Amino acid sequence: MSIHEECGIFGVYSDHSGDAANICYYGLYALQHRGQESCGIVVNDDGVFYSHKDLGRVGDVFTEQTIAAFPHASMAVAHTRYGTTGGTNRQNCQPIEINHQKGHMALAHNGNLSNAEQLRSGLELAGAIFHTTSDTETIAYIVTRERLLVSSIEDAVSRAMNILEGAYSLILMSPQKLICVRDPHGFRPLCYGRMADGTYIVASESCALRAVGAEMIRDLDPGEILIFGPQGVESRREHCKKMPGKICIFEYIYFARPDSVVDGISVHQARMKAGEILAQEHPVEADIVIGVPDSGLDAALGYSRASGIPYGIGLIRNKYIGRTFIAPDHRLDQVKIKLATVESEVQGKRVVLVDDSIVRGTTSGQIIRLLREAGASEIHMRVSAPPFLFPCYYGTDIDSQDKLIACRHTVPEIADMIGADSLGYLPVERLGELAEERTHCEACFSGEYPTAVPLQAKKNRFEQKLSEI
Repeated sequence: MSIHEECGIFGVYSDHSGDAANICYYGLYALQHRGQESCGIVVNDDGVFYSHKDLGRVGDVFTEQTIAAFPHASMAVAHTRYGTTGGTNRQNCQPIEINHQKGHMALAHNGNLSNAEQLRSGLELAGAIFHTTSDTETIAYIVTRERLLVSSIEDAVSRAMNILEGAYSLILMSPQKLICVRDPHGFRPLCYGRMADGTYIVASESCALRAVGAEMIRDLDPGEILIFGPQGVESRREHCKKMPGKICIFEYIYFARPDSVVDGISVHQARMKAGEILAQEHPVEADIVIGVPDSGLDAALGYSRASGIPYGIGLIRNKYIGRTFIAPDHRLDQVKIKLATVESEVQGKRVVLVDDSIVRGTTSGQIIRLLREAGASEIHMRVSAPPFLFPCYYGTDIDSQDKLIACRHTVPEIADMIGADSLGYLPVERLGELAEERTHCEACFSGEYPTAVPLQAKKNRFEQKLSEI
């Protein structure tokens, strides 16, 4: 695993008094894989908002005491973050809260605006003062500005969608409504379901619905605005089918949890398919197939079944290392602390090693060295994604080509650099098979962008010193 996580968003709406904060807590746990930088919950107690946000994982930020301190509320929005715009600090923790003359608003965002710099610059020149360096605050400002011109918050959101470009799945909470939005391309997933008592749940992935006992109803369509309020559930579709659907293909390769279903496609089955394709495109004589935990495991199983080579557990991940882990000095190997080999599985064997991606190549080389030290006689690496060749502007933390190893070296050169006997990538022309031939975004592999490309896309672009601009 070499790519940083996406964000996870979660919302609760009930027409009766409920335990919204507690439900959000368990929902965020189910979405922890999408972001481990920070997390937060905002609850709505009859129009009065209460929040708790901080840096860290869900279990670090929320204790039994912090959850108990929330009022008994029927509406809430929650977020777990890995930032692709803006640094790691408390100011950038979400959900973002806004107070204005037409009421409070709390906003959770998954994705990345491709026109964030242009929008923020225009707002600042008009007098806006920003308190964060994330593009989520830009969305909040635009919705707030439009809210002053129309009669409802959902009308303001619809008007804002005419201005926003790029990836944004949103859950927005007003004093009376919970509003969920998926951008017209549908880059990032968003779905909703209902609990047995009638409480509605909205989440980035279906795994979070199941975690709180909700039955999934469906995914939001690209461009859809879904409103939960006193009048029931309303779907607005004026932005639907304005753009071709472009679900991020990396949701299937890495971001989403394997037990999730995204736009009707099983993530586990998509990864199994990737492994099957690798076995067809890059066959090799070997004794065992192993995956790099966790996102390489499903593809490794697919490779094993398609090739007939036995599947085994050759690597074990230390699941107790979190973001507070202190990196060791030069005397200790960080990868050895995070991963361990099962020597009895790989010693003296020809190994097929399956992982989801190679970005810089450093981690792959370290894992291969571990397997060599455990006695593997050959190591043939297979990657369930094509080579990363282009920056992503929609939420994957690849903001430039500077550190992409595939931009500077051929496949044989990369194999030599990481110490593999052979190396095979998923062919870019077969990516569509993972999404069952549905239209998708694969710009980081092909360079074919669905939106205009921003001039400045660095993650810290709103934090740079004047000399760096």
